[in-house]
Amino acid sequence: MDNEPIQTYDEHGRRLGVAPRGRVHTDGLWHKAANVLLFRSNGQMILQQRAADKDVCPDLWDLSVAEHLAPGESFEDAALRGLVEELGLSGIDLVPVSDVVKARYDHADICDREFQQSFKGVSDAALRPDPTEVAGILEVTPDELRTAIRDQPSLFTPWLKDTLKSLNYLI
Repeated sequence: MDNEPIQTYDEHGRRLGVAPRGRVHTDGLWHKAANVLLFRSNGQMILQQRAADKDVCPDLWDLSVAEHLAPGESFEDAALRGLVEELGLSGIDLVPVSDVVKARYDHADICDREFQQSFKGVSDAALRPDPTEVAGILEVTPDELRTAIRDQPSLFTPWLKDTLKSLNYLI
């Protein structure tokens, strides 16, 4: 995973080159990521708990899917690939719910700099999470999620909280 090739950019979004994932996060290189907010038809949102060996925010509750773009890949294609790789889902119709935004996360040896786009989808299909990516699954109502983030914010990734806030999902 540390050798996964990731397209890098300058802070204005101009393409620079390709670097291994490990270097992208340690050197603070700008790159692209797609986020998916996946819901059940009853309105519950699916959260994933990041695997314990993740280099960024291990064991924390996260968006349904957060996927780096491969070189040459679109945001939507990365989101769809992430649904397959992380949750074992295909055939999901995704709708963009944000423009591309800049996001930063600095902690210890991690300097994560991303251009992100978020998508929303609905599925009642059975999930088949990849245990190398996902430690657990949680399905929550908006009220349950709002309460959990308020009461125990340290259990959630910063980008989950930031994304939900920017999209007005926690109001």
